[in-house]
Amino acid sequence: MKKILIYPFIGILFLSLSSFAFHKFYVGVFQVDYAAEKKMIQITSRIFIDDLNNGIEKKYHKKTFVGTEKETQADLDLLKKYLAENFTIKINGQAKPITFLSKEVEGDVLICYSRIKDIDKFKTIEISNTILVDWSSEQQNITHISAFGTKRSVLFTESSRKELLKY
Repeated sequence: MKKILIYPFIGILFLSLSSFAFHKFYVGVFQVDYAAEKKMIQITSRIFIDDLNNGIEKKYHKKTFVGTEKETQADLDLLKKYLAENFTIKINGQAKPITFLSKEVEGDVLICYSRIKDIDKFKTIEISNTILVDWSSEQQNITHISAFGTKRSVLFTESSRKELLKY
């Protein structure tokens, strides 16, 4: 009788524990640094390649291969468009154009480098980060902001897409 109860219990335990091992985290990490001496904001984005391609495909209805050997110029153009539409910064209430500089692949993560030039001392910075949020409701974008000697971190999610920081 004990064997009849033990085997199903072990099976259920194994399945429940193994489901935790297969759970995927949907996280992007962004670094926003104000370089006062250069009068610029430097942005580094770290996004999982497979999630990014899935998000771009969902939004634009085109299969992309960003960060892979099959990447095309059209893929890169869609990446730039996607980033521009889903990551924005306002300085003192004014939207500022973000210039995409370059990208590199590190394992399964795409690292993108961008900047905003001609930024003097500011009182407010408003960041909107909706990268992959429309693709997955579980997406979280951790954004670290360094300016004027202070470091702050903001978590962007489906329900929290914008943050205003005052200095």
